[in-house]
Amino acid sequence: MSTQKRLFLLDAYALIFRGYYALIKNPRVNSKGQDTSAVMGFVNSLFDVIKREKPDHLAVAFDKGGSHERVEMYEAYKANRDETPEAIRIAVPIIQEILKAMHVPYVEILGVEADDLIGTLAKQAEKENYQVFMVTPDKDYAQLVSENIFMYKPARMGNGIEIWGIPEVRKKFEIERPEQVIDYLGMRGDASDNIPGIPGVGDKTAKKFIQEYGSLEGLLENFHKLKGKMKEKVIEFAEQGLLSKKLATIMTDCDVQFHAESYELSEPDTDKVQEIFDELEFRRLKDQFIKIFSGEAEASVGAAVSNTETAKKLVSSAEKAAAAGSGQFSLFGENSPAMDIEERNARKTIADTSHLYQSIAPGMAMNLFLQNLLKQKSVCFDTETTGLDPITAELVGIAFSWEKGKGFYVPFPEEKDKAQELIEQLRPFFEAEGIEKIGQNLKYDIKVLDKYNIRLKGKLFDTMLAHYLINPDMRHNMNVLAETYLNYTPVPIEELIGKKGKNQKTMRDVPLEKQTEYAVEDADVTFQLKEHFAKELTEAQTQKLFDEIEIPLVQVLADMELEGINLDQKFLKSLSEELNADIISLESKIYEEAGEEFNIGSPKQLGEILFDKLKLVDKPKKTRTGQYSTAEDVLSYLAPDHEIIQHVLDYRGLAKLKSTYIDALPEQVEPSTGRVHTDYMQTVAATGRLSSNNPNLQNIPIRTERGRQVRKAFVPKNEDYILLAADYSQIELRIIAALSKEENMMKAFTDGQDIHATTAARVFDVALEDVSREQRSNAKTVNFGIIYGVSAFGLSNQTELSRSESKELIDTYYKTYPQLRNYMSEQVSYARENGYVSTVLGRRRYLKDINSSNQMVRGAAERNAVNAPIQGSAADIIKIAMINIHKKLRDQDYKTKMLLQVHDELVFDVYKPELEQVKEMIQTEMEQAYILDVPLDVELGVGENWLEAH
Repeated sequence: MSTQKRLFLLDAYALIFRGYYALIKNPRVNSKGQDTSAVMGFVNSLFDVIKREKPDHLAVAFDKGGSHERVEMYEAYKANRDETPEAIRIAVPIIQEILKAMHVPYVEILGVEADDLIGTLAKQAEKENYQVFMVTPDKDYAQLVSENIFMYKPARMGNGIEIWGIPEVRKKFEIERPEQVIDYLGMRGDASDNIPGIPGVGDKTAKKFIQEYGSLEGLLENFHKLKGKMKEKVIEFAEQGLLSKKLATIMTDCDVQFHAESYELSEPDTDKVQEIFDELEFRRLKDQFIKIFSGEAEASVGAAVSNTETAKKLVSSAEKAAAAGSGQFSLFGENSPAMDIEERNARKTIADTSHLYQSIAPGMAMNLFLQNLLKQKSVCFDTETTGLDPITAELVGIAFSWEKGKGFYVPFPEEKDKAQELIEQLRPFFEAEGIEKIGQNLKYDIKVLDKYNIRLKGKLFDTMLAHYLINPDMRHNMNVLAETYLNYTPVPIEELIGKKGKNQKTMRDVPLEKQTEYAVEDADVTFQLKEHFAKELTEAQTQKLFDEIEIPLVQVLADMELEGINLDQKFLKSLSEELNADIISLESKIYEEAGEEFNIGSPKQLGEILFDKLKLVDKPKKTRTGQYSTAEDVLSYLAPDHEIIQHVLDYRGLAKLKSTYIDALPEQVEPSTGRVHTDYMQTVAATGRLSSNNPNLQNIPIRTERGRQVRKAFVPKNEDYILLAADYSQIELRIIAALSKEENMMKAFTDGQDIHATTAARVFDVALEDVSREQRSNAKTVNFGIIYGVSAFGLSNQTELSRSESKELIDTYYKTYPQLRNYMSEQVSYARENGYVSTVLGRRRYLKDINSSNQMVRGAAERNAVNAPIQGSAADIIKIAMINIHKKLRDQDYKTKMLLQVHDELVFDVYKPELEQVKEMIQTEMEQAYILDVPLDVELGVGENWLEAH
């Protein structure tokens, strides 16, 4: 086995960007509103290397100011790159502070790129008999690979790490020697670095030329063997190719020196690292740090390494090094100070926290418990069930807590009759008006209890909703909240029932003692969180919003979800068959226009057809990986000029519609009810809007004829009922008119005029009766676009107007509605000063980037400063209407039920004899939900399906 020492060199920015964009759809934001995604992504990669490999030596290389030498050679080098996101620029000094605290060396030189620093250090270390691993996802490093220098591509998306040695580089690039990667890049170019290469030479051609001529220089010497346009291009762009090769060459002679003792891992400053992690609220990373540097984390060398030839050879030597503890610092030792978790202020768990959790047996114990329970003023409860779906789940037990560190667990028998008898004993508590009920995601518990004919009464406090109002951009699950606010990690459910899969158990399979500890811990933690959040709601001035909207809405949504909606499955089946025929027809057209069959769903193959073969665009847009972009916005821009692209877009739209809704909806029918039960979520959208899941009703397309047909599948429960749709008309425009006090706009709404026609008449300076359809359409686009900060470029893309015409229209619009522009400026100024904006009911939207130095980032925050109060106010208003209508339907014992809420629309299953009465009531409640300076207007429609009603 090899006894070589191993040096790991990390490309900082490559790993930072990779971590940041991996979390772009679900960024990690702490309770201070700080986006920590970039820091978290990098530290995860660093810890993964240390834990997995236990290296002897390690260093991190940073870019600083780009490559001065390459920019001198070629001014456009990397000029195509977007400005570094603000979150990453802020992250770099934090990451360097963490590295300093960990005593991990990092190198940076002004005007030198990280790959040049790594190339130089790798070659120097190789000469000193080190195995060197370049930790980066960047394939350009392949040119440096040798017998002792390897690429170490980090794990991603559940895949193992990849180690590239000479065999892998040969296979990947179809070359003989790794240094020929430079020739490959010189010929092909590199879109991510804006290296031009030789036009017309792609991946396959570059590999072919290298196989035939050995190098770029060899190709140029043999240009006479080429034919046609390729020969012309090679001759014309020979100098550009040679320049590209220079630009792509990683330098190995930078002003940096490998000193083994400086790069050896040493004992970190554990207090400082944990202090930084506490500040960032990195709870799990803090735990990982303690485990890794206390020796608790076992080396997993090779466990998740890809099955490559090089990997197989390296695993055994790496395992030996790890097992021997070669080069490891003293902190891994048995008497490590990091072993004392309490001393290091790690989070507490049930194992090291004083608590008294008791299970309640039938008889005298139950009677005493009930007597005590009914004396309380405020109690937290938590149901334990057989599954996550409240429609089908059965009670296994209920936990109660009303004092920190203490609680009780009432286990439930499996027999339904006996379970009902037991819940009847608890009914006085659940229906006691004077006892506040606390819970985390109470809607779930309400739905479970409904199966047992139990309805909660009295004041409610939901910790998930409270935190959503306090910090809407953070995650709201109980474990995260406990770790963030209580410095406590609850027992994960997987410890009791195992991970998801066919072998996962239910809570009924768990011993009573463990059920008790787990369930009561949840109730205890939630009770403690309530004490914390009750104060913060007042400080954030959102208590009224919590008490009067979010909490009352919980029962409304629970009832809607329990009711569900009927689905015409036969219609969906016939629609699926029709779409299938349309999709096959489009496939044939696309193949005919392309001149060959290919996988239309593959972005790579589609890009090659459209841009390599058909050459529809001179300079196609590319992704970060250098692949042609076939994203929706790119293709939509090109579609008017190219029929094949329009056919591709139509194909995509139909395929998505079929798979996401038409084929999926019947699978979501609950067998026990025969209905679809969507799940409404209150804590997802920071604006306050509801979102829905299983199925997602918010995203059903309505702009295409086929998309609208999906609504036809939603039908009344039976022939005695009819669907009614009630839709707020232009509510966001009415809100912005009222908030801005824009008199011209307010008058149009007050007088009941068509706002789009009125706007068109004003901005195009024509009489109202002379407004054309096109003018009204353009005015409508501007009316709604202004709310979202539409630019002249954006408006020209959405209309037939040129960019200059669009700019002129927007300028005229603001002159027509001067108060609107003033209001928008005032909102941005308020946000800059206070860090948030508010809806008419006080819902706050925090804007952490409103004072960012990055213009793009700041611009997005400024648009949110204008848009959030409008969208959020609309959301608040429809919630008030839902609460009031729900109360009337219940109190007056109507058979009519509220079923759906989608955007600004409510859908009802109306008992036909009640139709006229409920129509009047629904319209009144919606229009009177909140009084603005302009009237709210609601349009009603009825029909035998949702489409007809809408």
